[in-house]
Amino acid sequence: MAGTSAEYIQHHLQNLTYGKLPAGYERYDGTVVQETTWTLAQSGAEATDMGFMAFHVDTLGWSVFMGLIFLFLFRTVAKRATVGVPGKLQNVVEMTVEFIQGIVKDTFHGRNALVAPLALTIFVWVFLMNSLKWIPVDYIPGLATALGLDYFKIVPTADPNGTFGISLGVFILIIFYSFKVKGFGGFIKELSFTPFKHWALIPFNLFLELLGLLTKPLSLALRLFGNMYAGEVVFILIALLPFYLQWGLNVPWAIFHILVIPLQAFIFMVLTVVYLSAAHEDAH
Repeated sequence: MAGTSAEYIQHHLQNLTYGKLPAGYERYDGTVVQETTWTLAQSGAEATDMGFMAFHVDTLGWSVFMGLIFLFLFRTVAKRATVGVPGKLQNVVEMTVEFIQGIVKDTFHGRNALVAPLALTIFVWVFLMNSLKWIPVDYIPGLATALGLDYFKIVPTADPNGTFGISLGVFILIIFYSFKVKGFGGFIKELSFTPFKHWALIPFNLFLELLGLLTKPLSLALRLFGNMYAGEVVFILIALLPFYLQWGLNVPWAIFHILVIPLQAFIFMVLTVVYLSAAHEDAH
């Protein structure tokens, strides 16, 4: 574990990064890479030098693991569902499904069988990833250090790569359905003549509409990342306090996150449905 407070914070905020180092690169431990090598980064500087093609192993691993938990739980309930008195897990799943169905019916005004399952997947998956924040900040990094891993960041949504990955997937769907529902000409016309319906203002309209279109994935990703990252930083700062102060601050902050964690999943899901609804609106 890192010694000083600054090193402790940097350690807990650094992802486990796997990437390529060029031949001749001097590593954090003083060794020199003899040939181009794919390896785990030993420091934040190494992770940065690995460039764009580096992978955050912890973010990818926990994202996939939470996705598998989601699939396992819902598949188990679907296979064991009963019309009699339902169990607690079936109750939770049914309430979640009905809640998402209600949101989609009220918010989405097109016809697309994909939207409701997508909304359910996003809400539960983001909620499960966010919920990892409830695990004390030293547990998983400490276990990773014991296993010989220099860094291990547990919350995927506290990594902008994780949140941008989801938001870019949503953005691709927005573009796809905008062209599919409105047609190529219809979508371009909408961009060109909104909000002002005059040919002389087409450049201004295009600037506004394209800017608004591109900010959708940015707003989705940065809102979720900012809230989760800030919460993680506060938990880490609390962990640096004397033990008798930690419980006095940790417990209220964790209780506060009982609201923040599902709220951020809900906001991400609702905005996704709203954006897809706008993509399905045919001016004709």
